[in-house]
Formats: sequence, structure tokens, C-alpha cells
Amino acid sequence: MTTKEEEKKQGSSALEVNATNEDEAKFGSRLLNNSDSVFDHNAWDHVEWDEAHEKYAQSQLERHQNSPVPKDEQDQYYEQAPEFWNKFYEKNENRFFKDRNWLRLEFPELFETTLPEAGSKRIFEVGCGAGNTLFPLLQQNQNPDLFLYAADFSSTAVQVVKNSDLYDTTKAKAFVWDLSSSKLPEEIEAGSLDIIVLIFVFSALAPEQWNQALLNIHKLLKPGGLVVFRDYGRHDLAQLRFKERRLLSDNFYIRGDGTRVYFFTSEEIETMFKTKTPQPGFEIEQNAVDRRLIVNRGKKLKMYRVWLQGKFKKL
Repeated sequence: MTTKEEEKKQGSSALEVNATNEDEAKFGSRLLNNSDSVFDHNAWDHVEWDEAHEKYAQSQLERHQNSPVPKDEQDQYYEQAPEFWNKFYEKNENRFFKDRNWLRLEFPELFETTLPEAGSKRIFEVGCGAGNTLFPLLQQNQNPDLFLYAADFSSTAVQVVKNSDLYDTTKAKAFVWDLSSSKLPEEIEAGSLDIIVLIFVFSALAPEQWNQALLNIHKLLKPGGLVVFRDYGRHDLAQLRFKERRLLSDNFYIRGDGTRVYFFTSEEIETMFKTKTPQPGFEIEQNAVDRRLIVNRGKKLKMYRVWLQGKFKKL
């Protein structure tokens, strides 16, 4: 997500699932209109798969189904999930790219809260990792009434945030919390948040944890509060590249470091936010897919990426 090609982007890469005017929805995108030009740039937006890639995807998924994680090894990835993420952050503590430039394009609502006259705002970055949303907001903030919360179920990740020179305890509070917990965080009052940030967070949860996570999100938001969401889409390159003995359950995998990842469809995301929360639940402001073709121009390789993106307002 940080190539020079992508840093130059001036518009959103996400396309509404039910867009009625594709030309308008793709305004500002780099479109591959001629397959002979595929290696002219490093990345192309909204690229649909060809038949050859579809066959490849299906063959990879069949291979995964035929060689899942052995039953006697699966429990550890559920019971010790925080420990695997702790090890990840211990190993990668100094390797994080803090400033997600695409945040400004995809979620301008976040940065509007940093304006001097924005008024009292409370934002919560769940699954904060090394603070990749928290710190860009703190760096840009000119709003004296903005306060940011950041939580992760990895204690090591939270410590990475607290150790940063950018961490300001007068404007932010980082703490350990599991989104799927049956208890809300003590640090945040129910119904007090304006925005909750969920970026590559739900994919780390087991499917049976989604309902509790959604319940917690709903309880923490104000009426009219917003969820901004981005995560892995079904048949993304990362899914198709998995080796044998990595599949835990349908579309739910373990990486080589033991961390977990699920690959969603837009329909699953819509169903979760429309029907799996207390009613009235959420209004769907955006349900979009970001299909990108990344190419290695030197090796003449094509790599299909799929991310899902959404914005959901509490009714």
C-alpha cells in the first residue's frame, strides 16, 4: 500500500459494490483499458479477473481445503492468539510505516476531526498495532477538543505505541483490550464515541467472535457515530498464496508467524452490520471493494489484490 504509484493517487480506490454510475465511481482512477499496457505502470484500479486467474484461484482454494491445519494443532491458534501477535510486534517493532497516506483519501472524516473548529470529538482506533491511524491524526491535530483512544489485544503493540515520541497522554490513551471481549473497556464510556476505526482488525478475529465484537462497537458509539472499516477481500493475493496446512476453517487461515486472517466478501460485511447488531443497528454509508492489479514490471508478474471498505453509521 505504499508504492510510489499509490502515493500519487488523488482519488479513492474503492468502488461501491452497488454503484449505479461506474464512470463517476471510477473518476480519478487509473484504469487498464488496454491489456497490452499492463506493464506501463506499477498498479491499476478496479481490475476484474480474467478466466485464467479465476481458475487459478479455485485451484488454490481446493488445495487449501485438501490440506488444512491438523486438528490437533488448531486449538493453540485460538487460545494463544494474543501471544502470536506479541511475538509479531517484538520482531517487527521498528519496521512499521506509520503514516498511511491513503487514510486521507479513503476516510477524510477522520482528518476533519483535527480541524481547529471541529468541536468535541472522540475517536477509537481498535486493533491499533503500532498506531498507524493514531499517530497521523495526532501529528495533524489542531483541535483542542479532540481525544483519541487506541487499543490492541497485543500488550506488546500497546507498549510500542506508548514508547513512541509521538504518543501524547494529554491527547490520547492507549491500552490493552480485546474487541471480542464480553466487557467494554474501562477507559471509554458507553455511547461516547464519534468514530471507531477498524482497519485490518476483523480479519484477525475468529468468525464466532464477530457478533460480540459488533455488539461492543454498537454500544461504544454515539447515535450517529461512524465506523470506518477496511479489511481483506475474498481471493486476495495473500489468500491464494497460502501453503498447505494453513487453513483453520473456510477462508480463515494462519500465517507463518501464527497470526490469523480471514478473507471477507462484501455480502458478509453488509450482513454483519445490517442484521448482526441490536436494532436499530447501522446505516450503510459505504460498502465498497478496492480491486487492484499490482505488477512487477521487471519480472512481468501480475498480482491481484482485493480489499473491502465500508462506512457504517449507528442509527
